[in-house]
Amino acid sequence: MNQQADLIRARLKTPRAAAIAGILFSVLLIAVLLLFRLSVRADPLEAGAWLKTSSKTIALALNLVPFAGIAFLWFIGVLRDRLGELEDRFFATVFFGSGLLFLAMFASAALGGGIIIAYAAKPTELLSSPTFTFARAATYEVMNLYAVKMAAVFMISTCTLAIRTGVFARWIAFLGYAFALFLLLSGRYIEWILMLFPMWVLLISIYILIDNLRGPPQAAATSPGT
Repeated sequence: MNQQADLIRARLKTPRAAAIAGILFSVLLIAVLLLFRLSVRADPLEAGAWLKTSSKTIALALNLVPFAGIAFLWFIGVLRDRLGELEDRFFATVFFGSGLLFLAMFASAALGGGIIIAYAAKPTELLSSPTFTFARAATYEVMNLYAVKMAAVFMISTCTLAIRTGVFARWIAFLGYAFALFLLLSGRYIEWILMLFPMWVLLISIYILIDNLRGPPQAAATSPGT
């Protein structure tokens, strides 16, 4: 009896935790992307005018990145817990691996932070140096090319798992396939494209939260032997 009660409590808490973590990640990443896009031109060879006018705004965005990463890692963990024994090994490996690789792309935030610190120390020398050109271009490439592709792979594997296990609605999975295809085939110079990923995670999270709030699983209403 105690074992069944523990199982029911776990089923109630895990989807809610996934929803909260997903919503937190989505809100934070959307905020980060908005702060970046409204402050820095979408040009890998931009001359660095934002350092004079928006360095504090970019510093705020960079400080939000680690918290978005923690929330996303939590989201992955509780989704895997919800899948449980239904988790397909192949797609689960791609799902987990692409999620971790997407998080690794957040290392580009360190390059951005380094640019701001170097500018505060030697503003004139930095803007005319090849180091700034390299760091700016590398940051842009990581976030607009590699992070976008990893997000697409994560979406495809997650949608496939969802269709096989029913972890969330099929229409959200098919929408995720469409978004992922767009991310995979897009060029690196399409602004705001990465915004599709947190919006999709937010949709999943809201669906899971609403589904969880509808009521406990049927197992909660029945006792053994009835």
